[in-house]
Amino acid sequence: MVGRIIRTDADVAEGADWLAKREPLFARALTVTGPLPLRRRDDGFGALLDAIVSQQVSVASARAILARLEAAGLDRPEAVASSGEEALRACGLSRPKARYVRALSEAGIDYAALRQAPDVEVIATLVAVPGVGRWTAEIYAMFALGRADVFAAGDLALQEAARLLFDLPTRPRDAELRRLAEPWSPWRAVAARALWAYYRAAKNREGVT
Repeated sequence: MVGRIIRTDADVAEGADWLAKREPLFARALTVTGPLPLRRRDDGFGALLDAIVSQQVSVASARAILARLEAAGLDRPEAVASSGEEALRACGLSRPKARYVRALSEAGIDYAALRQAPDVEVIATLVAVPGVGRWTAEIYAMFALGRADVFAAGDLALQEAARLLFDLPTRPRDAELRRLAEPWSPWRAVAARALWAYYRAAKNREGVT
């Protein structure tokens, strides 16, 4: 069963209001962050291509590589599947990433069907593709599919934001943060937006790294 879908800024605001009433610390965070961003993007092959290319490189480098892939016509699954690895590497991809992008192009994912699939099925389908880990799959579910109750607990910025907001002695790891986030259901994706925004504000104010 597919739960709530975030489509508009009003949906994000509804989730933020719910969180603020449930957890006073979120109310405090929202006074710092202001309105939270929608952060929706198109779903499909391009969103996952972007995610793979962006792994462990700067934003500027990722944009440059994606631009070269687009210029070479290698931003569609059929074109990638019929290309050689060297063509992908010529656009700036490392050898492992070139393999991952080809694996994605050959995975046969029914992106339209994912829009109607339960969250757990979406995650399971995506992590079966080499180079797509749980974090990437959860980010896709949150922002390409708009799933309101998905939470990328492995994200380091979310972990650090939770440490700061909840005054934890150490940065919570994935499993601990998932437990902490359980009461934030069915709006965990909005909680993530709030924590990311709070992290950015805290980093600018206190030099958090």
